[in-house]
Amino acid sequence: MAFHIEITKEAESDSNAILEWLISEHAGETGFRWFQGLDRAIDSLASMPTRCPIAPENTAFPFEMRHLLYGRKPHIYRVIFTIEGNVIYVMRILHGRRQRLLPQ
Repeated sequence: MAFHIEITKEAESDSNAILEWLISEHAGETGFRWFQGLDRAIDSLASMPTRCPIAPENTAFPFEMRHLLYGRKPHIYRVIFTIEGNVIYVMRILHGRRQRLLPQ
């Protein structure tokens, strides 16, 4: 089953902030390739999203939250998402060291 991926405004903002940080740090071509890899990792959720584990903050939400880990230590990012039918909603993209996501 192929899933459709929807990116929330919050996740889009997270993505833009990551790209801005890479640019500000003069990450150059390496940073751009890393960012493209993040996009490919998110796109990979369209097939077999349940391969990703339940997110630690899952119990704080009334629906199932999962996360996809991307990157290498110490620069691991968590793509936090939920699945509704055949749609994957990417809720946030957060650095792995940040506090857990809480309901708003």
